Amino acid sequence: MTRFDPETLTYNDQGLLPVIAQDHASGEVLMLAWMNADAVAQTLETRKVTYWSRSRQAFWIKGESSGHTQTLIDLRVDCDRDCLLAVVEQVGPACHTNRRSCFYTSVEDGTERELMKPES
Repeated sequence: MTRFDPETLTYNDQGLLPVIAQDHASGEVLMLAWMNADAVAQTLETRKVTYWSRSRQAFWIKGESSGHTQTLIDLRVDCDRDCLLAVVEQVGPACHTNRRSCFYTSVEDGTERELMKPES
């Protein structure tokens, strides 16, 4: 086994890499967000998934204000070390639109179709 160091990942010019969140029980892809090395380290330390908000230029602990938390079950590194898969326990909707997943729109034959309504 090799000791993991977030600095060994490949970040973009802004010091970020994409992170896909996947529900541990259903396998459903929930969302995509960004992390920097400090967010990766914080997520591993606290098990509370912590992203980097590009718009606010600040850490964003998922569910901190909404209560729709993500608890880290497993963190996986892709083959190029430039993307992460966060396998999570999701409480409530993952999407800011109050849907379970951010991927709620399907494109078929040039037409968009909504796959799920917001949770009430």
